[in-house]
Amino acid sequence: MSSIVALVGLPNVGKSTLFNRMIKSFQSKDFITAITDKTPGITRDRNYADVQWEQKLFTVIDTGGLYFEDSKASDISMQVMEQAIAAMEDADLILHIMDGKAGINPFDMELAKTIRESGKKFLFIINKIDTPQQEGKIIEFCSLGDKIVPVSGLTGEGFYELMEIIIRLLPKTDSDYINKKRIEMDEMPKIAVVGRPNVGKSTLINSLLSKKRLIVSPVPGTTRDSIDTVCLYYGKKYLFIDTAGIRKGVGRSFYNQKDLLKGRYSSISTLIERMSVMKAIKGIQRADIVLIVLDASEGLTAQDQKIAGMVVEYGKGAILLLNKWDMVENPDISYKSLMQTIKRKLWFINYAPLLSISGLDRTRISKIFPLIDEINIHRKKTLSTDDLSAILADLSDSIQNAIPGTRDLKFKKIKQVGCEPPTFDIYVNRPFIIKDNILTFAEKIIRNRIPFKGTPIRIFFKSP
Repeated sequence: MSSIVALVGLPNVGKSTLFNRMIKSFQSKDFITAITDKTPGITRDRNYADVQWEQKLFTVIDTGGLYFEDSKASDISMQVMEQAIAAMEDADLILHIMDGKAGINPFDMELAKTIRESGKKFLFIINKIDTPQQEGKIIEFCSLGDKIVPVSGLTGEGFYELMEIIIRLLPKTDSDYINKKRIEMDEMPKIAVVGRPNVGKSTLINSLLSKKRLIVSPVPGTTRDSIDTVCLYYGKKYLFIDTAGIRKGVGRSFYNQKDLLKGRYSSISTLIERMSVMKAIKGIQRADIVLIVLDASEGLTAQDQKIAGMVVEYGKGAILLLNKWDMVENPDISYKSLMQTIKRKLWFINYAPLLSISGLDRTRISKIFPLIDEINIHRKKTLSTDDLSAILADLSDSIQNAIPGTRDLKFKKIKQVGCEPPTFDIYVNRPFIIKDNILTFAEKIIRNRIPFKGTPIRIFFKSP
């Protein structure tokens, strides 16, 4: 098991910036880094990631800013503090991050005292020392005693020295363990949880974990970062990615990172919200399967349709979850009505299984894991030559008999050219006559023979 290093401190001292720099040594290029901004309070949940430096592997935890006496201002602030305290309790080494430019303040002194009394290994990190000339600013922090390390998470000044000190304080990691960890991360099913704000995504993950891992609040937009959480179910590990709620009014141009950062948005909170949504989109891109959480008490909305459309567009497996079933009156009648609405409005994702659940009461949430396993198998399925030949015969007979204008369409060959999602090239003599109705019909024929449960399939008609 790897050691745990917790980053703690007041808001806006640069914890997430330092976290992002540390994790680049081990994580893949598509790993979702923490949101950083000058606005205090961006990070709320605990964010875990593995770090490798030389021959040592450890887990680093990014936490929200500790507010101390201001923490009573809101339920969310209290939960942020609880998450940070939990991280310190789990840690083998605590890095107390302070703002070198702002100087020390009484809250830093109070937190430093708490850390010393914890009996844990610790370092006092004086961040935002961006150049060697600024090192004189750390003098006032000398009142904290020893174990002071100047660094700049932004520019990397002093970062190498910090990492060398950290690994000296941690036990050596076996190289076989590091390799095993990498393989495990690659093979672990990645499950993104998406939906509109306040549909119960974080509550659901907390229930799946059977512990309070993510901050939950009735305030929409509580989750800002995309948070990775490993869940163990009957000996098998699953990586869940909790994402920020994707709000109504978010247009497609919004999902383009270049549009996002053009600078025409004057509100900082708006920019933060846009960055949060970009993280949610990256969470979908990175996932194998997406849990699309719907609010059963409110019914299906146009925004739910847009979110489901994104999941299809990125070719991800999907499960539709009617959450908050505990709040639905007349469940039998409501279920029939919702099913009719979903069948009509989400026709394009009709291959996705649907569950009515309650993340709060944990109703039927155990059924999610067998569905994930089943969809994962279907997404990776490679058809045999016999299956492909049978599908080609079905295509030829059914399309020519059912769709006008296709009598002269000759089906020459079909090849499966990819998985995740399953992708097929169909070779015909007149590919230019293929319209959407033929593509839809072809998909239906393929699924009649091989269901490909929970996953989209891609079909391309080509010349021989």
